[in-house]
Amino acid sequence: MMSSRGYRRIIPSLTAIVEFEAVARLSSFTKASHELGLTQAAVSRQIKSLETDLGVSLFNRLYRAIELTREGEILYAAAAEAMQKIATAYDHISLGSSHQELIIESTAAFSQFYILPKLPNYQQQFPDASLRIVTQKFAADMRNDGFHLSIRYGDGQWSDGTAYCLFDEEVFPVCSPAWKAAHPDTHTLADLAAMPLIDNDPTFDGWLGWDSWFQAFGLKNQKLHYGLRCSLYTDAVNAALHGVGITLGWKRLLQPYLDAGQLVRLSEFSLKVPDKYYAVLPHGEIYSRQIESAIEWLRQEA
Repeated sequence: MMSSRGYRRIIPSLTAIVEFEAVARLSSFTKASHELGLTQAAVSRQIKSLETDLGVSLFNRLYRAIELTREGEILYAAAAEAMQKIATAYDHISLGSSHQELIIESTAAFSQFYILPKLPNYQQQFPDASLRIVTQKFAADMRNDGFHLSIRYGDGQWSDGTAYCLFDEEVFPVCSPAWKAAHPDTHTLADLAAMPLIDNDPTFDGWLGWDSWFQAFGLKNQKLHYGLRCSLYTDAVNAALHGVGITLGWKRLLQPYLDAGQLVRLSEFSLKVPDKYYAVLPHGEIYSRQIESAIEWLRQEA
């Protein structure tokens, strides 16, 4: 139980905590001073005063760089979570919880193939909702970005948030109907390996490539024929839709194309991967009714 003197007894300067959080998040006294509208010297003095009060060093001052000490990591984790809660509460009060914009971060592939086609259903269920989708090639570090939810693929273990499982995944070769009709003898794994494969750069830890997919079926050290390499999975899928060759089909993402017959499975080989899709809530973010509804909607749409 806190004494009548309250938090001020333990935390002499909330200003110092705010400045410390900025320095730790940005890993720079200079960047923090610019963000806060203060001089670098003023920020340095606040941090030094905070370290004196605590009796420990919060940063290791390296040549042209700084890093948090163990004590600094502990304080930063608590400060970042507390400030995020305050910011979230402020938004709820100032904007009104029913009109708050929900910000979801995902890769371009998940956004284009899973979220956007299903948005009309979301708007029907939540006509007053305001949604913002931020797409990135790699999963963002939510300690540095203002997302309410991040959609990730993996094992569910991330240090910057709490993961809520959405659904599992299955991966198999897909191509256009015309391409399949022109290559009727593509049945075995060796047949597939010799065909013009469409590959793409990985976007998540555990995102499967052709090499790993073939190895899962015991085909190792096989020389693969890549007809096209893309940096984005969206480009790989579009190339397959245009009859360029074969790409790996992630069932949850491409089910609408399979249902419409725009893409077809090329063989009976299909791999159920151990990793899953998750909605990740940043530490300190309130698990509001709006977020709960969005997570349930993503699950239902699967």
